[in-house]
Amino acid sequence: MSSTAAGGKPSLSASALVADTATGSHHFTIDLYSRTKGIPTGEPLKSCPFTVGGHRWLVLYYPNGDQAENAGYISLRLILAENTSRTLRAQHQFRFAGEAENQALPLAAEPLNNFAGLASWGNSKFIRAEALEKSKHLRADSFAVRCDLIVVSDFRAVETPEPAPPAFVTVPPSDLHLHLGNLLLAEKGADVVFEAGGETFAAHRCLIAARSPVFSAELFGEMKESVDTTAVVKIDDMDAQVFKALLYFVYTDTLPEMKREEAGEDAMSQHLLVAADRYNLDRLKLICEDKLCRCIQVSTVATILVLAEQHHCSGLKKACFDFLSSQANLKAAMASDGFEHLSQSCPAIMKELISMLSALVP
Repeated sequence: MSSTAAGGKPSLSASALVADTATGSHHFTIDLYSRTKGIPTGEPLKSCPFTVGGHRWLVLYYPNGDQAENAGYISLRLILAENTSRTLRAQHQFRFAGEAENQALPLAAEPLNNFAGLASWGNSKFIRAEALEKSKHLRADSFAVRCDLIVVSDFRAVETPEPAPPAFVTVPPSDLHLHLGNLLLAEKGADVVFEAGGETFAAHRCLIAARSPVFSAELFGEMKESVDTTAVVKIDDMDAQVFKALLYFVYTDTLPEMKREEAGEDAMSQHLLVAADRYNLDRLKLICEDKLCRCIQVSTVATILVLAEQHHCSGLKKACFDFLSSQANLKAAMASDGFEHLSQSCPAIMKELISMLSALVP
């Protein structure tokens, strides 16, 4: 119940019941299945002990059921493999290993069982023996199961942020980038024209200058005298499509969608990185670095490494060295044409690579 100060609002507080959990899985393979069929009902075969949540556990495999009423079934049960005075709470599930690969533990609906002493929990009718023998799971007289396990520690209450008041108004996300993108396309109010790669692009001085300190200096600063307000501003050594993408980023803080088959996303990212460094667009430079980190391969690593060194891209350089830390990748890359350019442009990098190769060769 909340209390209200005179003339004030009710005080609000909140808490939640939580518990620490430990998650793990154990892969248990039964080889020579046919030889286990003669084991009497109620007699288990045990897995090796395994640890989850700081406690030791065992999987019990009953080839002919754990009880008389379960004869003809494969039974699987989980038991503690240690003596403890505590009662442990855990959720678990048995599945065939092939069905469990690369899946999250689907234990939300499983019961929370108490484990203490010799108490075991499991699936007494995991599968009929005759069904197993006809299934895809039995191969070469062998099958495997996986036990997924979540061990739950003692529950405790923790304070949480007070509940949010009901929302009567939904505020949509910002769409400023869409409006500015449309402004670029419509050229409404444009007061400067750039020329790059034989194409012209109308833009807005104030917006361009606000986004790039280099453009700001060219259009309004000390370099202004060299830029006639009525003349076309020429952008040397830059392809039209690269400048178009640069301009799009300046207005929208995003990159236009690029189809790989058009010009090569990795090549465009290389050119845009150079342009971003030229105009001090740090976020664009990092975006290009991130894209290039995913384009590193034997045929491109030398070119990308030169780019990273020349434009001070430490993260991209680390990604290249990580790729080349594989002896096979390093030897294949050093045999490519790009490494001749690398040796001429960045001799210091070559020294580092030679040292790496020497360390890799036994």
